[in-house]
Amino acid sequence: MRRNVEVKARVADLSAIRRRAEALSDGPCEVLDQDDTFFRVPEGRLKLRVLGSGRAELITYRRADRAGPGESHYLIASADRPAALREVLSSALGAIGTVRKRRTVFRAGQVRIHLDEVEGLGDFVELEVVLREGQPVDQGKKIARSFMEKLGICEADLVEGAYLDLPRKP
Repeated sequence: MRRNVEVKARVADLSAIRRRAEALSDGPCEVLDQDDTFFRVPEGRLKLRVLGSGRAELITYRRADRAGPGESHYLIASADRPAALREVLSSALGAIGTVRKRRTVFRAGQVRIHLDEVEGLGDFVELEVVLREGQPVDQGKKIARSFMEKLGICEADLVEGAYLDLPRKP
């Protein structure tokens, strides 16, 4: 499995975070519309991510549901015919929910900065430090904390779990 260190936080001023992310970025951003359907599994999480372009990915991951930098183990596979795959997985495993978002992705070295506008939840920033083969997780956590500071992310803004777990706004 691949590994990364992740951080997720609520954002009060998305445009301020965007300016900081642009300054840190190695190049232009990518904007993606994502529709994630989560399925019932005995361990970790399984989701089918449909991208606005019609591409899709099946993603499984395991990480502790706690705030702050944490290690995640994941696998990603490209998926053809996402509607049919969603139907099969829903029938076999049961769908437990859907999260729709517009994600703006910036890359800075081994860090991916995601600015997420999540339907029914609001604005968030998610950091992913993609760990290299053999790279200690503590080093990834140190890099994540450094980017938190550079982006102005406070401990009080950190959230636990997946977007699926967060209470929806009325």
